Amino acid sequence: MKKEKIQTGPLSGFMELLPAQQMVFNKILDTIRRIYEAFGFIPIDTPILERAEVLLAKAGGETEKQIYQFKKGDTNLAMRFDHTVPLARYVAEYYNELTFPFRRYAIGKVYRGERPQAGRFREFYQCDIDIIGDNNLDLRFDAEIPSIIYMILRELGFDKFTIRVNNRKIFNGLFSGLNVAEKSTGIMQSVDKLEKIGTAAVRLELQELGLQSEAVQSIFDFIGLKGSCDEILDGLKKFTIDDSQFNEGVKELSEVVTMIKQLGVPESNFTIDLAIARGLDYYTGTVYETRLDEYPEIGSICSGGRYDDLASYYTNRLLPGVGISIGLTRLFDQLYKKGVLKTGPSTPTKLLILPMMDDLGPSLSLATTLRNNGIPTEISLVQGKTKKRLGYADKLHIPYVIFIGENEIQENRYTLKRLDTGEQESITLEELVNKIK
Repeated sequence: MKKEKIQTGPLSGFMELLPAQQMVFNKILDTIRRIYEAFGFIPIDTPILERAEVLLAKAGGETEKQIYQFKKGDTNLAMRFDHTVPLARYVAEYYNELTFPFRRYAIGKVYRGERPQAGRFREFYQCDIDIIGDNNLDLRFDAEIPSIIYMILRELGFDKFTIRVNNRKIFNGLFSGLNVAEKSTGIMQSVDKLEKIGTAAVRLELQELGLQSEAVQSIFDFIGLKGSCDEILDGLKKFTIDDSQFNEGVKELSEVVTMIKQLGVPESNFTIDLAIARGLDYYTGTVYETRLDEYPEIGSICSGGRYDDLASYYTNRLLPGVGISIGLTRLFDQLYKKGVLKTGPSTPTKLLILPMMDDLGPSLSLATTLRNNGIPTEISLVQGKTKKRLGYADKLHIPYVIFIGENEIQENRYTLKRLDTGEQESITLEELVNKIK
Protein backbone atom coordinates (compact mmCIF):
# COMPACT_ATOMS: atom_id res chain seq x y z
CA MET A 1 0.00 0.00 0.00
CA LYS A 2 1.41 3.36 -1.05
CA LYS A 3 2.06 5.67 1.87
CA GLU A 4 0.14 8.94 1.61
CA LYS A 5 2.40 11.98 1.58
CA ILE A 6 1.97 14.62 4.27
CA GLN A 7 0.95 18.05 3.00
CA THR A 8 3.86 20.49 3.11
CA GLY A 9 2.06 23.83 2.74
CA PRO A 10 1.95 26.19 5.74
CA LEU A 11 -1.23 26.59 7.77
CA SER A 12 -3.76 29.13 6.56
CA GLY A 13 -2.94 32.56 7.95
CA PHE A 14 0.76 31.83 8.41
CA MET A 15 3.12 33.59 5.98
CA GLU A 16 6.12 31.75 4.56
CA LEU A 17 8.53 33.39 2.13
CA LEU A 18 11.04 32.27 -0.47
CA PRO A 19 14.66 33.39 0.06
CA ALA A 20 14.53 36.46 -2.22
CA GLN A 21 11.30 37.62 -0.57
CA GLN A 22 12.75 37.01 2.89
CA MET A 23 15.75 39.18 2.02
CA VAL A 24 13.42 42.10 1.24
CA PHE A 25 11.36 41.46 4.38
CA ASN A 26 14.49 41.40 6.54
CA LYS A 27 15.77 44.62 4.99
CA ILE A 28 12.56 46.41 5.99
CA LEU A 29 12.73 44.90 9.48
CA ASP A 30 16.38 45.94 9.87
CA THR A 31 15.55 49.49 8.75
CA ILE A 32 12.80 49.78 11.36
CA ARG A 33 15.08 48.37 14.07
CA ARG A 34 17.93 50.71 13.14
CA ILE A 35 15.73 53.81 13.30
CA TYR A 36 14.14 52.75 16.58
CA GLU A 37 17.62 52.46 18.04
CA ALA A 38 18.65 55.80 16.49
CA PHE A 39 15.99 57.39 18.71
CA GLY A 40 17.34 55.62 21.80
CA PHE A 41 14.80 52.81 22.10
CA ILE A 42 15.94 49.71 23.97
CA PRO A 43 15.15 46.22 22.66
CA ILE A 44 13.23 43.74 24.79
CA ASP A 45 12.00 40.30 23.80
CA THR A 46 9.20 38.85 25.91
CA PRO A 47 8.18 35.18 25.66
CA ILE A 48 5.66 34.12 23.04
CA LEU A 49 3.94 32.03 25.71
CA GLU A 50 2.51 33.68 28.82
CA ARG A 51 0.32 32.48 31.66
CA ALA A 52 -3.21 32.80 30.36
CA GLU A 53 -4.35 35.02 33.21
CA VAL A 54 -1.69 37.58 32.28
CA LEU A 55 -2.98 38.01 28.72
CA LEU A 56 -6.66 37.60 29.53
CA ALA A 57 -6.55 40.30 32.23
CA LYS A 58 -6.73 43.06 29.60
CA ALA A 59 -8.48 41.12 26.85
CA GLY A 60 -12.19 41.14 26.15
CA GLY A 61 -14.76 40.73 23.43
CA GLU A 62 -13.34 39.64 20.09
CA THR A 63 -9.74 39.80 21.33
CA GLU A 64 -10.35 37.14 23.96
CA LYS A 65 -11.95 34.87 21.37
CA GLN A 66 -8.86 35.20 19.15
CA ILE A 67 -6.27 34.30 21.78
CA TYR A 68 -4.65 30.88 21.33
CA GLN A 69 -4.95 29.04 24.65
CA PHE A 70 -3.97 25.57 25.82
CA LYS A 71 -3.00 23.69 28.95
CA LYS A 72 0.32 22.05 29.78
CA GLY A 73 0.23 20.14 33.03
CA ASP A 74 -1.53 22.33 35.57
CA THR A 75 -0.66 25.60 33.82
CA ASN A 76 -3.06 27.50 31.56
CA LEU A 77 -1.01 29.05 28.76
CA ALA A 78 -1.72 31.55 25.99
CA MET A 79 0.22 32.94 23.02
CA ARG A 80 0.81 36.69 22.98
CA PHE A 81 -1.62 38.56 20.71
CA ASP A 82 0.30 41.87 20.82
CA HIS A 83 3.40 43.39 22.44
CA THR A 84 1.56 45.80 24.73
CA VAL A 85 0.20 43.40 27.35
CA PRO A 86 3.59 41.63 27.70
CA LEU A 87 5.15 45.11 28.06
CA ALA A 88 2.76 45.90 30.90
CA ARG A 89 3.74 42.70 32.70
CA TYR A 90 7.43 43.32 31.99
CA VAL A 91 7.41 46.86 33.40
CA ALA A 92 5.48 45.74 36.49
CA GLU A 93 7.92 42.87 37.04
CA TYR A 94 11.16 44.81 36.56
CA TYR A 95 10.03 48.25 37.73
CA ASN A 96 12.91 48.63 40.22
CA GLU A 97 15.53 47.72 37.59
CA LEU A 98 14.26 50.02 34.84
CA THR A 99 15.10 53.67 34.16
CA PHE A 100 12.16 55.97 33.40
CA PRO A 101 11.03 57.21 31.02
CA PHE A 102 11.50 53.67 29.73
CA ARG A 103 11.94 53.64 25.95
CA ARG A 104 11.52 50.15 24.56
CA TYR A 105 11.01 48.55 21.19
CA ALA A 106 9.77 45.03 20.48
CA ILE A 107 9.90 43.32 17.10
CA GLY A 108 8.50 39.82 16.91
CA LYS A 109 5.65 37.51 16.05
CA VAL A 110 2.23 37.67 17.67
CA TYR A 111 -0.73 35.32 17.25
CA ARG A 112 -4.44 35.85 16.72
CA GLY A 113 -6.95 33.16 15.82
CA GLU A 114 -8.98 35.31 13.44
CA ARG A 115 -10.30 34.38 10.01
CA PRO A 116 -7.47 34.71 7.44
CA GLN A 117 -8.16 37.12 4.59
CA ALA A 118 -6.30 39.70 2.52
CA GLY A 119 -3.86 41.42 4.83
CA ARG A 120 -5.02 39.41 7.86
CA PHE A 121 -2.78 36.72 9.36
CA ARG A 122 -2.87 34.44 12.37
CA GLU A 123 0.88 34.75 12.87
CA PHE A 124 2.45 38.08 12.06
CA TYR A 125 5.28 40.45 12.94
CA GLN A 126 4.56 43.62 14.87
CA CYS A 127 7.18 46.33 15.35
CA ASP A 128 6.32 48.38 18.45
CA ILE A 129 7.80 51.30 20.32
CA ASP A 130 6.53 52.69 23.60
CA ILE A 131 7.74 55.34 26.01
CA ILE A 132 6.57 54.61 29.56
CA GLY A 133 6.61 57.23 32.30
CA ASP A 134 6.65 56.78 36.06
CA ASN A 135 3.54 58.58 37.35
CA ASN A 136 3.68 61.13 34.52
CA LEU A 137 4.95 61.52 30.97
CA ASP A 138 5.65 64.83 29.27
CA LEU A 139 3.58 65.75 26.22
CA ARG A 140 6.78 66.27 24.23
CA PHE A 141 7.11 62.51 23.83
CA ASP A 142 3.83 62.51 21.89
CA ALA A 143 5.41 64.81 19.30
CA GLU A 144 8.47 62.59 18.91
CA ILE A 145 6.46 59.63 17.64
CA PRO A 146 5.48 61.15 14.24
CA SER A 147 9.10 62.10 13.58
CA ILE A 148 10.04 58.42 14.00
CA ILE A 149 7.28 57.31 11.63
CA TYR A 150 8.41 59.95 9.13
CA MET A 151 12.04 58.79 9.18
CA ILE A 152 11.12 55.12 8.81
CA LEU A 153 8.88 55.65 5.79
CA ARG A 154 11.38 57.96 4.11
CA GLU A 155 14.14 55.39 4.66
CA LEU A 156 11.90 52.73 3.12
CA GLY A 157 11.57 54.88 0.00
CA PHE A 158 8.11 56.37 0.48
CA ASP A 159 7.49 60.06 -0.15
CA LYS A 160 3.70 60.21 -0.33
CA PHE A 161 2.25 59.29 3.05
CA THR A 162 0.20 61.08 5.69
CA ILE A 163 0.56 60.78 9.46
CA ARG A 164 -2.86 61.67 10.84
CA VAL A 165 -3.00 63.06 14.38
CA ASN A 166 -5.88 63.69 16.77
CA ASN A 167 -6.54 63.86 20.53
CA ARG A 168 -9.12 61.67 22.25
CA LYS A 169 -9.84 64.35 24.87
CA ILE A 170 -11.33 66.54 22.16
CA PHE A 171 -13.80 63.84 21.18
CA ASN A 172 -14.65 63.04 24.80
CA GLY A 173 -15.13 66.73 25.59
CA LEU A 174 -17.33 67.17 22.52
CA PHE A 175 -19.63 64.36 23.63
CA SER A 176 -19.75 65.71 27.16
CA GLY A 177 -20.58 69.19 25.90
CA LEU A 178 -23.36 67.74 23.72
CA ASN A 179 -24.71 65.70 26.68
CA VAL A 180 -24.21 62.39 24.86
CA ALA A 181 -21.17 61.11 26.80
CA GLU A 182 -22.96 57.90 27.81
CA LYS A 183 -23.23 57.02 24.12
CA SER A 184 -19.64 57.91 23.26
CA THR A 185 -18.55 54.32 22.52
CA GLY A 186 -21.31 53.78 19.98
CA ILE A 187 -20.76 57.22 18.45
CA MET A 188 -17.05 56.67 17.97
CA GLN A 189 -17.58 53.20 16.54
CA SER A 190 -19.86 54.76 13.93
CA VAL A 191 -17.50 57.66 13.20
CA ASP A 192 -14.64 55.18 12.79
CA LYS A 193 -16.57 53.60 9.88
CA LEU A 194 -16.95 56.90 8.02
CA GLU A 195 -14.54 56.00 5.20
CA LYS A 196 -16.04 52.52 4.79
CA ILE A 197 -19.78 53.21 4.79
CA GLY A 198 -20.06 56.94 4.00
CA THR A 199 -21.69 59.99 5.58
CA ALA A 200 -25.33 59.01 5.09
CA ALA A 201 -24.90 55.61 6.73
CA VAL A 202 -23.03 57.10 9.71
CA ARG A 203 -25.75 59.75 10.16
CA LEU A 204 -28.35 56.99 10.24
CA GLU A 205 -26.38 55.00 12.81
CA LEU A 206 -26.05 58.08 15.04
CA GLN A 207 -29.79 58.71 14.82
CA GLU A 208 -30.46 55.07 15.71
CA LEU A 209 -28.32 55.60 18.83
CA GLY A 210 -30.89 58.19 19.89
CA LEU A 211 -28.95 61.38 19.10
CA GLN A 212 -30.94 64.48 18.30
CA SER A 213 -30.42 66.02 14.86
CA GLU A 214 -28.62 69.04 16.39
CA ALA A 215 -26.09 66.78 18.11
CA VAL A 216 -25.56 64.76 14.93
CA GLN A 217 -24.96 67.93 12.94
CA SER A 218 -22.50 69.23 15.55
CA ILE A 219 -20.51 65.98 15.32
CA PHE A 220 -20.35 66.25 11.53
CA ASP A 221 -19.41 69.94 11.72
CA PHE A 222 -16.63 68.92 14.09
CA ILE A 223 -15.14 66.09 12.01
CA GLY A 224 -15.68 68.18 8.88
CA LEU A 225 -13.11 70.79 9.91
CA LYS A 226 -10.50 70.69 7.13
CA GLY A 227 -7.49 72.64 5.97
CA SER A 228 -3.98 73.10 7.31
CA CYS A 229 -3.16 72.22 10.89
CA ASP A 230 -3.37 75.90 11.87
CA GLU A 231 -6.74 76.29 10.15
CA ILE A 232 -8.17 73.24 11.90
CA LEU A 233 -6.85 74.41 15.28
CA ASP A 234 -8.41 77.85 14.70
CA GLY A 235 -11.68 76.13 13.85
CA LEU A 236 -11.53 74.08 17.05
CA LYS A 237 -10.89 77.18 19.16
CA LYS A 238 -13.98 78.78 17.65
CA PHE A 239 -16.12 75.69 18.21
CA THR A 240 -18.89 76.46 20.70
CA ILE A 241 -18.32 73.63 23.18
CA ASP A 242 -18.13 74.58 26.84
CA ASP A 243 -16.15 71.68 28.27
CA SER A 244 -12.80 71.66 30.11
CA GLN A 245 -11.67 68.34 28.61
CA PHE A 246 -12.40 69.63 25.09
CA ASN A 247 -10.30 72.73 25.75
CA GLU A 248 -7.49 70.66 27.26
CA GLY A 249 -7.46 68.38 24.23
CA VAL A 250 -7.27 71.34 21.82
CA LYS A 251 -4.39 72.80 23.85
CA GLU A 252 -2.49 69.49 23.84
CA LEU A 253 -3.06 68.96 20.13
CA SER A 254 -1.82 72.47 19.38
CA GLU A 255 1.36 71.91 21.40
CA VAL A 256 2.02 68.52 19.79
CA VAL A 257 1.54 69.92 16.27
CA THR A 258 3.98 72.76 16.98
CA MET A 259 6.64 70.32 18.19
CA ILE A 260 6.10 67.92 15.28
CA LYS A 261 6.95 70.79 12.94
CA GLN A 262 10.01 71.66 15.03
CA LEU A 263 11.17 68.04 14.72
CA GLY A 264 11.30 68.49 10.94
CA VAL A 265 8.17 66.65 9.80
CA PRO A 266 6.69 68.63 6.87
CA GLU A 267 2.95 69.29 6.73
CA SER A 268 2.91 67.48 3.40
CA ASN A 269 3.36 64.32 5.48
CA PHE A 270 1.20 64.99 8.54
CA THR A 271 -2.17 66.51 9.28
CA ILE A 272 -4.84 66.80 11.95
CA ASP A 273 -7.68 64.38 11.29
CA LEU A 274 -10.56 64.84 13.73
CA ALA A 275 -12.29 61.67 12.49
CA ILE A 276 -9.69 59.34 14.03
CA ALA A 277 -11.59 57.44 16.71
CA ARG A 278 -9.34 54.49 17.48
CA GLY A 279 -8.77 52.75 20.79
CA LEU A 280 -12.17 53.39 22.34
CA ASP A 281 -11.34 52.00 25.78
CA TYR A 282 -7.58 52.44 25.72
CA TYR A 283 -6.18 55.68 24.30
CA THR A 284 -6.69 58.80 26.38
CA GLY A 285 -4.86 61.59 24.54
CA THR A 286 -2.91 61.89 21.29
CA VAL A 287 -3.70 59.24 18.66
CA TYR A 288 -2.01 58.46 15.33
CA GLU A 289 -2.84 56.71 12.09
CA THR A 290 -0.55 56.59 9.05
CA ARG A 291 -1.53 55.79 5.48
CA LEU A 292 0.27 55.55 2.17
CA ASP A 293 -1.38 58.17 -0.06
CA GLU A 294 -1.02 56.10 -3.22
CA TYR A 295 -2.45 52.94 -1.62
CA PRO A 296 -5.36 54.04 0.59
CA GLU A 297 -6.99 50.63 0.29
CA ILE A 298 -4.26 49.16 2.53
CA GLY A 299 -5.57 51.25 5.42
CA SER A 300 -3.51 52.32 8.40
CA ILE A 301 0.02 50.89 8.31
CA CYS A 302 1.15 52.42 11.61
CA SER A 303 -1.09 53.44 14.49
CA GLY A 304 -1.05 54.09 18.21
CA GLY A 305 -1.37 56.82 20.77
CA ARG A 306 -1.23 58.00 24.40
CA TYR A 307 -2.65 55.96 27.28
CA ASP A 308 -2.93 56.92 30.95
CA ASP A 309 -2.29 53.63 32.67
CA LEU A 310 -0.31 50.78 31.16
CA ALA A 311 -0.25 48.16 33.90
CA SER A 312 -3.12 48.64 36.35
CA TYR A 313 -3.86 44.89 36.27
CA TYR A 314 -0.34 44.06 37.45
CA THR A 315 0.74 46.93 39.72
CA ASN A 316 -0.63 49.87 41.72
CA ARG A 317 1.89 52.24 40.13
CA LEU A 318 0.64 54.75 37.58
CA LEU A 319 2.52 54.12 34.33
CA PRO A 320 1.35 56.38 31.48
CA GLY A 321 2.77 55.85 28.02
CA VAL A 322 2.69 56.63 24.33
CA GLY A 323 3.54 54.33 21.45
CA ILE A 324 2.89 52.96 17.99
CA SER A 325 2.81 49.61 16.22
CA ILE A 326 3.74 48.73 12.64
CA GLY A 327 2.13 45.55 11.31
CA LEU A 328 5.10 44.45 9.23
CA THR A 329 3.71 41.17 7.90
CA ARG A 330 0.54 42.82 6.64
CA LEU A 331 2.44 45.78 5.17
CA PHE A 332 4.91 43.52 3.35
CA ASP A 333 2.18 41.23 2.03
CA GLN A 334 0.07 44.08 0.64
CA LEU A 335 2.97 45.99 -0.94
CA TYR A 336 4.52 42.85 -2.44
CA LYS A 337 1.25 41.80 -4.05
CA LYS A 338 0.89 45.28 -5.55
CA GLY A 339 4.37 45.05 -7.06
CA VAL A 340 5.71 47.92 -4.96
CA LEU A 341 8.39 45.74 -3.39
CA LYS A 342 10.86 44.14 -5.80
CA THR A 343 12.94 41.09 -5.00
CA GLY A 344 16.67 40.97 -5.68
CA PRO A 345 19.34 38.50 -4.59
CA SER A 346 18.32 35.29 -2.83
CA THR A 347 21.39 35.41 -0.61
CA PRO A 348 23.44 37.98 1.30
CA THR A 349 26.59 36.59 -0.34
CA LYS A 350 28.45 39.21 -2.36
CA LEU A 351 31.29 37.05 -3.59
CA LEU A 352 31.74 33.35 -4.41
CA ILE A 353 35.24 31.87 -4.39
CA LEU A 354 35.85 29.13 -6.96
CA PRO A 355 38.93 27.04 -6.08
CA MET A 356 40.54 25.74 -9.28
CA MET A 357 42.87 23.25 -7.53
CA ASP A 358 42.73 20.58 -4.84
CA ASP A 359 44.50 22.67 -2.19
CA LEU A 360 41.70 24.67 -0.50
CA GLY A 361 44.08 26.50 1.86
CA PRO A 362 44.38 29.74 -0.18
CA SER A 363 40.60 29.87 -0.74
CA LEU A 364 39.83 29.33 2.95
CA SER A 365 42.34 31.99 3.93
CA LEU A 366 40.94 34.51 1.43
CA ALA A 367 37.37 33.84 2.57
CA THR A 368 38.32 34.54 6.19
CA THR A 369 40.05 37.81 5.21
CA LEU A 370 37.06 38.99 3.20
CA ARG A 371 34.58 38.13 5.97
CA ASN A 372 36.75 39.96 8.49
CA ASN A 373 36.41 43.00 6.21
CA GLY A 374 32.62 42.78 6.26
CA ILE A 375 32.18 41.10 2.86
CA PRO A 376 29.72 38.14 2.90
CA THR A 377 31.64 35.36 1.16
CA GLU A 378 31.02 31.74 0.13
CA ILE A 379 33.42 29.10 -1.12
CA SER A 380 32.28 26.71 -3.85
CA LEU A 381 33.08 23.37 -2.25
CA VAL A 382 31.13 21.19 -4.67
CA GLN A 383 32.79 19.13 -7.36
CA GLY A 384 31.79 19.72 -10.95
CA LYS A 385 32.30 21.77 -14.05
CA THR A 386 33.00 25.49 -13.79
CA LYS A 387 29.85 26.29 -15.79
CA LYS A 388 27.67 24.49 -13.26
CA ARG A 389 29.38 26.22 -10.34
CA LEU A 390 28.89 29.59 -12.01
CA GLY A 391 25.24 28.69 -12.56
CA TYR A 392 24.81 28.39 -8.80
CA ALA A 393 26.06 31.95 -8.34
CA ASP A 394 23.93 33.21 -11.20
CA LYS A 395 20.70 31.69 -9.82
CA LEU A 396 21.28 33.33 -6.43
CA HIS A 397 22.28 36.64 -8.07
CA ILE A 398 25.68 36.64 -6.36
CA PRO A 399 27.34 39.61 -8.07
CA TYR A 400 31.02 38.54 -8.02
CA VAL A 401 33.05 35.36 -8.46
CA ILE A 402 36.78 34.90 -7.83
CA PHE A 403 38.89 32.13 -9.38
CA ILE A 404 41.86 30.84 -7.42
CA GLY A 405 44.36 28.64 -9.25
CA GLU A 406 48.11 28.15 -9.48
CA ASN A 407 48.65 31.38 -11.49
CA GLU A 408 46.74 33.50 -8.97
CA ILE A 409 48.79 32.14 -6.08
CA GLN A 410 52.12 32.68 -7.88
CA GLU A 411 51.25 36.24 -8.92
CA ASN A 412 49.49 37.08 -5.61
CA ARG A 413 46.56 38.42 -7.60
CA TYR A 414 43.00 37.23 -8.09
CA THR A 415 40.77 36.87 -11.14
CA LEU A 416 37.51 38.68 -10.35
CA LYS A 417 34.46 38.19 -12.56
CA ARG A 418 31.32 40.30 -12.43
CA LEU A 419 28.46 38.02 -13.37
CA ASP A 420 25.96 40.55 -14.70
CA THR A 421 28.37 41.94 -17.31
CA GLY A 422 30.84 39.06 -17.69
CA GLU A 423 33.78 41.45 -17.17
CA GLN A 424 36.96 39.97 -15.68
CA GLU A 425 40.00 41.63 -14.16
CA SER A 426 43.15 40.71 -12.31
CA ILE A 427 43.16 42.36 -8.91
CA THR A 428 45.18 42.53 -5.67
CA LEU A 429 43.70 41.67 -2.28
CA GLU A 430 43.63 45.33 -1.24
CA GLU A 431 41.94 46.35 -4.48
CA LEU A 432 39.47 43.50 -4.06
CA VAL A 433 38.43 44.56 -0.56
CA ASN A 434 38.00 48.20 -1.59
CA LYS A 435 36.00 47.27 -4.67
CA ILE A 436 33.54 44.82 -3.07
CA LYS A 437 33.18 46.53 0.29
